[in-house]
Amino acid sequence: MIETASSYRPPWWLRSPHVQSMLGSSPMRIRHGARMLAAQGSSAEAVVLDAGEGVRLQGVYNAPREGEPRGLALLLHGWEGSTESSYMRLTAAKLLQAGFATFRLNFRDHGDSHHLNPGLFHSNRIDEVVRAAVEVAKRHPVRPLVAAGYSLGGNFALRMALRAPAAGLPLARVAAVCPLVDPAATMDAMERGMPQYLRYFEHKWRRSLRRKRELFPEQHDFDDATLRLRMRDLTAWMVERHTDFDDLGAYFDGYSIAGDRLAALQVPADILMAADDPVIPLRHFRELRPGGEARLELARHGGHCGFLENLRFDGYAERWVAGRLAA
Repeated sequence: MIETASSYRPPWWLRSPHVQSMLGSSPMRIRHGARMLAAQGSSAEAVVLDAGEGVRLQGVYNAPREGEPRGLALLLHGWEGSTESSYMRLTAAKLLQAGFATFRLNFRDHGDSHHLNPGLFHSNRIDEVVRAAVEVAKRHPVRPLVAAGYSLGGNFALRMALRAPAAGLPLARVAAVCPLVDPAATMDAMERGMPQYLRYFEHKWRRSLRRKRELFPEQHDFDDATLRLRMRDLTAWMVERHTDFDDLGAYFDGYSIAGDRLAALQVPADILMAADDPVIPLRHFRELRPGGEARLELARHGGHCGFLENLRFDGYAERWVAGRLAA
């Protein structure tokens, strides 16, 4: 494991972590991502995967416009993101430029996939994501198979890499941008920090839960008072009724990658973090002890999955992911 200082150096007027984080998920950047991906001239194939145990997950496959792919990259979005998030499209565009085929996977209840499964998404549903990755590898036997994720998707990518050998998943390398390290500490940080971040995620999750209730009213008969709960209480409600965990602490512990939880990692991994990330506490990144050929890179700026380089909304993180995986 080597900790290095990233080469990302934004102009002075883009050094606010809040500007980075908010512009990173802005409608302007979403449109930029759509334009950049469209410019690759790759046809998109929508796919529904059998993820085992009756679970179906949705994704989008893109191949380079010309020639045989030099590899396949599986991309995982953050919580309440989707295959159409700006960073997903921009990363796919960069990898397509590098000659890779890409598969952007929606987690359960993300994007337009709420109708595929009656059960709710939660962050410990790693097994279905691993099984979906195995199915992608079978459908598209292009090698090497690599993977990348952002925020919660980075957490999933690293846990997937941890499970890859036992699952028979031929994963050659992973990259994670601002991965969620310690969920309990992240909840604390958001509750203490600027309220905009907590409100942003609450709004998107409530909208998702309303959609689920509309589609499966017999399984999900919760009332609007439940939806008005704040993040911690709403998460505790979900854990109690829709998971096998005894309490919120056990649930958070279930998908934590803090400390030495990645010590058994055998797949080479690159992890990028911003020192000014307003969502993921920096000290937990510094305390990560992944095994294998893991490399931690710390940038001074970047916010949470921002890393914007200019007002065209180009991002360092997408170039970084493509460069690490293509290597």
